[in-house]
Amino acid sequence: MNERFERLLARAEALIDRIEAILPQPLSAPDWGASVAFRYRKRGAHGVLEPVRHVASIRLEDLQAIDEQKAKVQRNLERFVRGLPANNVLLTGARGTGKSSLIKACLNEYAPQGLRLIEVDKGDLTDLPDIVEVVAPRPERFLVFCDDLSFEEGEPGYKALKSILDGSVAAASPNVLICATSNRRHLLPETMRDNLAATYGDDGELHPGEAVEEKVSLSERFGLWVSFYPFSQDEYLAVVRQWLAAYGVPEAQWDEARRAALVWALERGARSGRVAYQFARDWAGRTPAEGA
Repeated sequence: MNERFERLLARAEALIDRIEAILPQPLSAPDWGASVAFRYRKRGAHGVLEPVRHVASIRLEDLQAIDEQKAKVQRNLERFVRGLPANNVLLTGARGTGKSSLIKACLNEYAPQGLRLIEVDKGDLTDLPDIVEVVAPRPERFLVFCDDLSFEEGEPGYKALKSILDGSVAAASPNVLICATSNRRHLLPETMRDNLAATYGDDGELHPGEAVEEKVSLSERFGLWVSFYPFSQDEYLAVVRQWLAAYGVPEAQWDEARRAALVWALERGARSGRVAYQFARDWAGRTPAEGA
């Protein structure tokens, strides 16, 4: 009888262990000294903060043709790392113009002053409250970063982000700032059907429908909006020249490289910092047999 009971008990304990393994667990703190940047990742039902072993080495001086945008973001982050009031940041605009690169460069600039970065995919934004709870007691200043952010109808991360930015009964931790990049300023899609709900008042004023109001309300919760624009030809070529110099390409090749860089941009239908960087990598990597 005792032997049978012990077998049943062992099976029950094994079953409990299996159930506990798939149940959500409290988010544990990582080794904060392992890096200045972390990624939030889901492992089954468990979330973990993983140190980024190789942080991008880009610097603010590497970024050209976005001086105004750099100045706005830097002013805000300088206040943040000093413990002063600062705004959550939304970087929007043309693709490849340096939105994500600016955040990485700011991390490298202000990491010595205690700035840390946590990258969160939009699918994991529902876990933002857990992340904030883990970092709230820390002395560092945390930039929670979501790259290429946009939502489709019904995605759960939208409500979680909206609540964290402004609207939750719990106050946001003063050592946490939310930063997102997006190719569109309004983070939810707007449809013609939404605008059909608009009405006219007696005074002729147009009142947007509630659906439109809801969709723009998320963007409005970011206190600092920074817009990025397509590069002019001169700006594009200046960035190309800078990257070629960074790769050690001799100045004597500039005239030939300039013509090739214009063709490169034309083939891709865009002039941007990303296109300039990709061209410079291609040009610098060409062998003599390939020709310049």
